[in-house]
Amino acid sequence: MKIYPIETGNFKLDGGAMFGVVPKSLWQRTNPADNNNMIDMAARSLLIEDGSRLVLIDAGLGNKQSEKFFSYYYQWGDHTLEKSLASHGFHRDDVTDVFMTHLHFDHCGGCIEWNANRTGYQPAFKNATFWTNKNHWQWAIKPNVREKASFLKENLLPMQESGQLKFISDTECTQATLKNSELGFDILFVDGHTEKMMLPHIALNGTTFVFVADLIPTVGHIPVPYVMGYDTRPLLTMDEKSIFLEKAAQENYHLIFEHDAHNEICTLQSTEKGVRLNEIYTFNDLFS
Repeated sequence: MKIYPIETGNFKLDGGAMFGVVPKSLWQRTNPADNNNMIDMAARSLLIEDGSRLVLIDAGLGNKQSEKFFSYYYQWGDHTLEKSLASHGFHRDDVTDVFMTHLHFDHCGGCIEWNANRTGYQPAFKNATFWTNKNHWQWAIKPNVREKASFLKENLLPMQESGQLKFISDTECTQATLKNSELGFDILFVDGHTEKMMLPHIALNGTTFVFVADLIPTVGHIPVPYVMGYDTRPLLTMDEKSIFLEKAAQENYHLIFEHDAHNEICTLQSTEKGVRLNEIYTFNDLFS
């Protein structure tokens, strides 16, 4: 098995929204804001090569939304999913599976694209199975008012209509990890950010790598109270983070960040103040 970072593009979000009730005087130490209070964000996906299987975890924002839509997110840099795949010797058509941690647009928007005539939508990965879970799918297609702007029907319904959508079989493992999923890695289900978000646990060379998605968006979000304003159940997020962080520190998990534009991977350590950052790594540090 091999894993690769796939940089689908960088953007910016409001720092206050990203840190909820935490004062700016604290969060700006790790995530400095610009004059508009916006902080740097990545949309980093993960590619797993395992025999004949090529699994992409999340797919970024995509490029089918309107210019007005993207103007809200201040995209920057020159990363694209296509260029990042090509840098590792792959093409979208090589991808056999796209595993979506959850269905917010910045995680699954790249799964669907315009068709050739721009009259409708089609899967951007024509040979792939799209994986979510039934609980989260129902949550997404019948969204609550709080998340309605994050669950876009043009990202979701074409997956179902294509016949390429499939559900992970067991979603009753909150606070425990689903072993031996259909995709060859373990999954932790968490419910604080959104219903049944899935965090892949990938065993490689004696180390567990965890793609932490929106449970811990950046290094600055490691302390338990540092919870996004976007979370639907922030108190539950804190409980889930606390349990996860303790285990991650004890078992030397390597956390892979989806949204940290400047830090790719880290380990944790237990301190008198709780679990905190230990070491930061790049993919090149660990896999070159």
